[in-house]
Amino acid sequence: MQFTSHGAAQVVTGSCHRVETEEFSFLIDCGMFQGGKELARRNYDDFGFDPKKLDFMILTHGHIDHCGLLPKLVKQGFSGKIYATSATVDLIPIMLRDAAYIQEKDTEHENKRRSRQGIPSRAPLYTRDDAEKVLPLLSPLEYRTPLSIGDSLKFILQDAGHVLGSAIVELLITEKDKLYKIVFSGDLGQNNVPIIEDPALIEKADYIFIESTYGDRLHDTRLPRDKQLMNVIKKTINRGGKVFIPSFALERTQELLYALSELQTKNSDFPEVPIYLDSPLAIKITEVFKKHPELYDADAKFRKDQPFSFPNLKCTLETEESRDISKSNEPSIVIAGSGMCTAGRIRHHLRHGIDKPQNTLLFVGYQAPGSLGRILLDGAKEIKMMGRTFDVKAEIQRIGSFSAHADQKGLTQWLQVFSPKPIKVFLVHGEEDTIANFSKHLKEQGFSTGISKQSESIIIN
Repeated sequence: MQFTSHGAAQVVTGSCHRVETEEFSFLIDCGMFQGGKELARRNYDDFGFDPKKLDFMILTHGHIDHCGLLPKLVKQGFSGKIYATSATVDLIPIMLRDAAYIQEKDTEHENKRRSRQGIPSRAPLYTRDDAEKVLPLLSPLEYRTPLSIGDSLKFILQDAGHVLGSAIVELLITEKDKLYKIVFSGDLGQNNVPIIEDPALIEKADYIFIESTYGDRLHDTRLPRDKQLMNVIKKTINRGGKVFIPSFALERTQELLYALSELQTKNSDFPEVPIYLDSPLAIKITEVFKKHPELYDADAKFRKDQPFSFPNLKCTLETEESRDISKSNEPSIVIAGSGMCTAGRIRHHLRHGIDKPQNTLLFVGYQAPGSLGRILLDGAKEIKMMGRTFDVKAEIQRIGSFSAHADQKGLTQWLQVFSPKPIKVFLVHGEEDTIANFSKHLKEQGFSTGISKQSESIIIN
């Protein structure tokens, strides 16, 4: 059998892994490259395979870097089933419609620029009509429910603890009368975080493909993340500023809402200021969370939907409401997308607030190289955005422990449960230096490792 990574190979985004057996050819994920312009250009490249020849695909979860190229895949001829958990199936229409809208709008702006420069216009990567054609192919499968395809393949989805409905994929493949067990970790979450369950532990596998986003670092746990969040909020509000939080609409936003709900409940000195959820996408996704309480952990089940509805929370769907928030000097907390500041309403808030020293820009998630978020985190004194240059005077803060990804310790502990150790652990979904450092660390722990490279095939026999 053969495994080829067509994305998330020595980069974090663009997850797309092709599996070829004697009987089948299928994908695990088909995600969009996200980050700087150079990385985003890869979305327009050929897949490196013929989508018409794929039998089916398995989708680990609903983040755009794992599902965002599905409309392109279908547009180019894929017509097989897309297996995913029921929560992911509920999330995909929301995620893809939003992604397609962004593609259309970004292309519209780009073509205006091209027209001014006498450059031919281009078509969007895909449209909302293309996104709709994906939806009939979605096929829900519950956790821990084996599904056989033909005589030689069976797979099981286990809870990855990363976002609602995220999955680890256990593949059981028979070739030449020999049974192989291959595990794709998907994106693994942290243990002991609110709302969803911890990543499932799996005890046996011959080969593992594991994500490596934070494979060479540890999350800052010196101070609990809720206390870090409280400190940033109080400090900013006391000086009359706004707290801007660029947040991924899926999972990160819901964790923030949960944390803010807890802080309001348990701290009498929590500032009495408006908390704006200024993201139509996140508002829609929060409704999906409410639909799937069976996936909550014990604490969230006890609270039911209360974490997502509490005093001072204002959900703003309309553009005019968002503009009013941007123009107001009222101290407040503003949660808006996109999580890397590459698009969305957060950019309009930064336009009006990044140059004001009383404000704070608080990052709570991964920032890809080349993204505006990464540029700001790296200490830029000025930024170019929306055709203008802005001085960066707002305080820049980061809380790493809000990450939905396990760190080096969490990834290693998850691997150490396998007994005996797998024949080989292949590293995907991480920046090049991070993967190299994680590989070195795992070798010191007694694991044999390999590094998956873009479009290079790995043969297992």
